[in-house]
Amino acid sequence: MEALKNTRLFVPALPTLWPGMLLGRGEPSGFMPFSAPNVRWFYFARNAVWLTVKMLGLDKGEVLMPAYHHGVEVEAVADAGATPRFYRVGSRWDVDVEDVERRIGPNTKALYLTHYAGFPGPAEEMRRIADKHGLPLIEDCALSLLSADGSVPLGTTGDIGIFCLYKTLPLPHGGALVVNGPRQYSLPEPPTPPITSTLSHTLSALLQNLELRGGRFGRGLRGFIRSLGKGAVKAADIQRVATGTQHFDRRHVDLGMSPFARRIAQAQDLEAIVERRRRNYFFLLGRLRDVSPPLFNQLPAGVSPLFYPLVVEDKAEVLARLHARGIEAIDFWRHMHPACDASAFPEVMQSRRSIVEIPCHQDLSPEVMAEVALVVRGALTQDRRTRKHAG
Repeated sequence: MEALKNTRLFVPALPTLWPGMLLGRGEPSGFMPFSAPNVRWFYFARNAVWLTVKMLGLDKGEVLMPAYHHGVEVEAVADAGATPRFYRVGSRWDVDVEDVERRIGPNTKALYLTHYAGFPGPAEEMRRIADKHGLPLIEDCALSLLSADGSVPLGTTGDIGIFCLYKTLPLPHGGALVVNGPRQYSLPEPPTPPITSTLSHTLSALLQNLELRGGRFGRGLRGFIRSLGKGAVKAADIQRVATGTQHFDRRHVDLGMSPFARRIAQAQDLEAIVERRRRNYFFLLGRLRDVSPPLFNQLPAGVSPLFYPLVVEDKAEVLARLHARGIEAIDFWRHMHPACDASAFPEVMQSRRSIVEIPCHQDLSPEVMAEVALVVRGALTQDRRTRKHAG
């Protein structure tokens, strides 16, 4: 740890964009949603959630959703006219399917299943319950692009599969709505977003790549270009539609995905991305399990992990230490949507207090992952010493 004391890493939370990806052309992908015959592309996955409620006629009914949620998907469901109701999720992201069935009532119009960070939820069991009660099943794969439950791709068991692309791939934006089964819906092709917004996000991803690959020089150049860019954006009054925001905004519900972003997606080697993510996850699992009991002791076949879920005692302290060392760790889903009664789901609230996202994406080499593991171990042990002295 001492060897790294004066070294500042740069470990971005999301993958960055290589310049060559702007020109590359990949082969047709067998991964969902790219292989789906009936798919619509959106700026945000939340747009697909909103349209799903309208398309399936769920407005004025209830949608049964997990108590462990981001919140923006709940806002999208409510904005579209449906009432969200909630079911129990355990401390290891395990859906209580008995609780799901108990909570189905006369006004329930759909079941909503979230796959967390690439790890599959009980899609087959939820499918069985949905069929038993004559309800559609919505699979939220926003955090689980490229993942499968064994050989079954996530997002193919439900009536609807919803995906977010830019969390896993280095895209300026991107979401998808996949309709499974024989029933066809007349879905309008959403309009493309403002080119200025797309280019702004693209430049940001390229600059992150510059800092990741260029060390101190890249960091300085990125800072200089960003300072120039902020002035240009302000002077030109460019309207940037931000991604990764916490709330649903009706003004952006009709925005589609740009052909430029789809081109970048098609240039990705998706099989290699899954392989690298799994390699990096295994690396962290082996080096952190003795200082923080892992949420999952193994990585099931087919899983493409979005991040490594680190269980901590003091989120704020650990996050501050990681950020100070250049690791863009994220406070995973700390807040519950106000429509959900927090007191009814104590296990969910404990998860919200204790899970931190550690990056393990495809940009990070084994050498970088070794440094990440050392820094995370140091942050955890230092946090424990601090808490011990305070006690």
